[in-house]
Amino acid sequence: MLGVLRRKAACGASPASVYGKTLYKLKPAVSACSALPEEITQSTGGFHNVRSFCQLTPAGRTMTLMPKREVVGNLHQDVTMQSWSRSFCSNSEGDLFEAVVPFMGESITDGTLATFLKKPGDRVEVDEPIAQIETDKVTIDVNSPEAGVIQKFVAKEGDTVEPGTKVAIISKSGEGATHVAPSDEKPSEKAAPPPPPPAGEKKEKTAPKVEATPVIEKPKRGPPPPPRTSATEPQLPPKERERRVPMTRLRKRVATRLKDSQNTFALLTTFNEVDMTNLMKLRSDYKDAFVEKHGVKLGLMSGFVKAAISALQKQPIVNAVIDGDDIIYRDYVDISIAVGTPKARFQVEQGLVVPVLRNAERMNFAEVEKEINSLAKKATDGTISIDEMAGGTFTISNGGVYGSLLSTPIINPPQSAILGMHSIVSRPMVVGGNIVPRPMMYIALTYDHRLIDGREAVFFLRRIKDVVEDPRRLLLDV
Repeated sequence: MLGVLRRKAACGASPASVYGKTLYKLKPAVSACSALPEEITQSTGGFHNVRSFCQLTPAGRTMTLMPKREVVGNLHQDVTMQSWSRSFCSNSEGDLFEAVVPFMGESITDGTLATFLKKPGDRVEVDEPIAQIETDKVTIDVNSPEAGVIQKFVAKEGDTVEPGTKVAIISKSGEGATHVAPSDEKPSEKAAPPPPPPAGEKKEKTAPKVEATPVIEKPKRGPPPPPRTSATEPQLPPKERERRVPMTRLRKRVATRLKDSQNTFALLTTFNEVDMTNLMKLRSDYKDAFVEKHGVKLGLMSGFVKAAISALQKQPIVNAVIDGDDIIYRDYVDISIAVGTPKARFQVEQGLVVPVLRNAERMNFAEVEKEINSLAKKATDGTISIDEMAGGTFTISNGGVYGSLLSTPIINPPQSAILGMHSIVSRPMVVGGNIVPRPMMYIALTYDHRLIDGREAVFFLRRIKDVVEDPRRLLLDV
């Protein structure tokens, strides 16, 4: 509720107040007023989406210029206040707009200005990216607040910036724009020659004459022999053949997290091999009907995701995590899919990102495939958000797409295990007493041995093998 503070005038005129609009008082052109004790009155009602207060002076009345107490509002707790924020500001004339760093996430306080996507003098549209901010987790665009011409950049590549930091100034009219980027601005290489000294200052100084003595020429010696190097001394390549480049923030973050994983967890890896014959036959038989109905291709990753969900439900300790002296069991399954993005949009290096399939236990094959394709495209384009990579209870990494035959993946903290998939290779296998070629894949499970015993880890990997080799087990839950 809005409580209105008003004063009573000593001249006897009763104060007038307009409910819900403003306070004003009738008074003669010249009068002396003295304040009586304050009176507090309250009205019933509330504020809803209040943007501003305006004060109007009715005809025939004058505004008192005496100092007044501010209007005090008693807002109930159930009143919802809304705020609006924009990622830019403008000057008083409304022609220049400042593009600033947007909000980057609750856990991100700063970032590095990685690259400018435009140059001063370039015309940009509303919300068109003009720069990229690299954080520990994701690359964020700085968009143009208005359509116009980039007048200048107020930050440089490599600067550490925070949300709200000014990056560029946009001119709607295009006045004052220059076509020189900050990195191209160089001082004049040729300095102006100093002015010649006055003619009067030129004086010839005569040196005393010294009698020349004959100089005896010494015999010339040949060049010194090259120093003898030891047979065991290494011959290092010259420094000119090396390049030193700074690590990106994302790469430094990945390096730190992986090293922390090795230092914290008791890492142990167990292996198994999977016959891919039945799963590949299932995909071959139904791929056309699957695409026709769901609009997405049926891949092998969805089969492994469903197999991992089944294994996590049968071995819930693999889905748990250690928190201090406690063990947290998660009754949901969020599958993280490791995606390598060597070159993303505008050729900015991204590195390894791990988008998450939320509540994967509720998804069918089609939903898994659609979500994986969507997240992988965002990761490759560099448009994936921080929320889409946060969390996760179990990770699947498919090194087989790069041709990896066998590996020992590292756990993604704070999870407790990770499944590694590898390339499919046709190998001779004994089936029914006969040696036949079969498409085989090695799978690896790296787990935290502090929490997961070898028995649970082997049973977990065995369940994945059984489901992939016979997908009908998912239907019968056996």
